[in-house]
Amino acid sequence: MTSRAGLLAFLMVLGVGWGLTQPLSKIAVSTGHQPFGLIFWQLVIGTALLGAISLARGRGLPLRPRAILFCTFIAFVGTIFPNGLSYAAYNHLPAGIMSIIISTVPLMALPLAVALGTDRVSGAKLAGLALGLAGVALIALPDASLPGRGSEIWLLIAPAAPMFYAVEGNVVARWGTAGLDPVQAMFGASAIGAVIALPLSLASGQWIDPVRDYAAPEFALILSSVVHALMYAGYVWLVGHAGAVFAAQCSYLVTGAGVLWSMTLLGENYAPTVWAALCVLLFGIFLVQPRAGLRPNPSLLATLGRPDSIPAEPGRPD
Repeated sequence: MTSRAGLLAFLMVLGVGWGLTQPLSKIAVSTGHQPFGLIFWQLVIGTALLGAISLARGRGLPLRPRAILFCTFIAFVGTIFPNGLSYAAYNHLPAGIMSIIISTVPLMALPLAVALGTDRVSGAKLAGLALGLAGVALIALPDASLPGRGSEIWLLIAPAAPMFYAVEGNVVARWGTAGLDPVQAMFGASAIGAVIALPLSLASGQWIDPVRDYAAPEFALILSSVVHALMYAGYVWLVGHAGAVFAAQCSYLVTGAGVLWSMTLLGENYAPTVWAALCVLLFGIFLVQPRAGLRPNPSLLATLGRPDSIPAEPGRPD
């Protein structure tokens, strides 16, 4: 699997799999399930799977105060806030357009990275930011396949979700992960996030009773949560064997796959301006990505052994 062909094939699997979570999220909200209820069960499923992976590797979750504080931060900024916004936006925007919006994380991360001193401005990166803005503007045009009046406001609200991911990635890049490896960190964040989301879902009336007749929305939530946890674990493995820059190319595949899955499963169709926006945004992301060749990263070959950073999920900054 560590041959070039094997790594490329694995990259494709990750992109196609992660892209599937976009229309599944749209299906999950289709009958009225609300964000906090969805987030709680998403985190419970993620905790179970990532916890099993961590324990199988012989790495539990350290209960040091710094580790708990870090996981709490990731739970809020990396899951509860952005996922709450995303689930709300899925009620108003097509899943394919949400895929495109979420792909803007690297564009949003760049100004923060420059401010924190972890990246530098260049002409190419400024051009990438400009293209990102142009891509979002194209989606907002009157003929851009939005479902109806009122959807435009969600084009202003939805980008707050990738902004939270950008903050998360930059904080991790600047200050590390409190001694946790990536899967440990996501396991801890999922567990703490579930504890936080439970009272929120109950107090807001958004609790989803698991004792119920299951239909497409419930199965979509379960499948999306399982796929996300497994794809994240696979992504971390890929970072360790091919390097973070190679693995970051998954973001292009996730965006394209999200759009195609949405067309296939939901019957979505997009105006030419949306396809133009997709191309412009992907080129903008390409311009702000770091450059490197395909080579193993010795410092990450243990995959989960370096506690210095969390490999960014597709659409999230390294």
